[in-house]
Amino acid sequence: MTDVLLAIESTCDETAAAVIDRELHVRSSVVASQDDLHARFGGVVPEIASRAHVRRILPVIDEALRQADVQLADLAAVAVAVQPGLVGSLLVGLTAAKTLAAVLDVPLLGVDHIAAHIYACRMAAGRDVFPAIGFVVSGGHTNLYDCENAVEPRLIGSTIDDAVGEAFDKVAQLLGLPYPGGPSIERLARRGNPRAFSFPRAFLHDDRLDFSFSGLKTAVLYAVRGTPGGREPDSGRLRSRLALPEERLPDVAASFQEAAFDVLIAKCDLAIQQYRRQTLCVGGGVAANGRLRERLHELAADRGIELIIAPPSMCTDNAAMAGIAWELLDRGLIADLEIDVVPGLVRRSP
Repeated sequence: MTDVLLAIESTCDETAAAVIDRELHVRSSVVASQDDLHARFGGVVPEIASRAHVRRILPVIDEALRQADVQLADLAAVAVAVQPGLVGSLLVGLTAAKTLAAVLDVPLLGVDHIAAHIYACRMAAGRDVFPAIGFVVSGGHTNLYDCENAVEPRLIGSTIDDAVGEAFDKVAQLLGLPYPGGPSIERLARRGNPRAFSFPRAFLHDDRLDFSFSGLKTAVLYAVRGTPGGREPDSGRLRSRLALPEERLPDVAASFQEAAFDVLIAKCDLAIQQYRRQTLCVGGGVAANGRLRERLHELAADRGIELIIAPPSMCTDNAAMAGIAWELLDRGLIADLEIDVVPGLVRRSP
């Protein structure tokens, strides 16, 4: 068997491996989450993440091969995410991939994690979807791309501060919700009124394809704890806990979420108009949010474009989306054993 490759993912806090065949069928996909390790910090701690990858990488690879009923000798290539991400985490995956490729004497393929998030949409569609606008929304990224093809996405817009997923994590901390923040806020927001609070929507009417969520995050802070210098009415001490009744927190969550999504939708719409693409591909962890998916479908219907959103199992970090490695192999874009990681664009814990 030479029509399968092994893909390895360790860019942040998921240790993942998958076996994918040339027809882009995912024979297996194994993900070891680290949410429990980082929960008390409210975000990913790089050193903890890299140490966990060291412990988990070989068992995860072994399990992916076992589930796919594939032996190492069957592999046609080994693919690994080399950018962007946390440097220590990336190096664990790359070291494992280099070792396997060298021992097995098969091609080594270096995958761009962001391009892979967009490619998850092509895998879900089961056909070519390019050219397209690519939109990656996650804990480390809020990026828009013009994708003429699968392997060369061109960045056309990004956040100037927090990624939207990072803003969700930080707001969840303010509301006393568990990590990761995205699912926690989504659940709470279902019980709230999205128009209860008038939170800011940065760059909403700006012609640039840029995002900013720091002001929105600060507005939520003031809403739940009061303005700076505020004092508790009875003791006169500086206010440090909630200034709002707890029953109002669903309204805060819903209003925050809607404000963030208003901006995401507006910038997707602007990118579609500016670059005249008829397909929008959306991936990344935040793309699993049900309300965002609703808003994206509304946009697609209004604009008469095709919308492809990665399935929820391929939104959060995983190795299956590295099926893009077949595109690299077909183009002869094979890495040598000197390839290094390109860290960056993954946020530290708050």
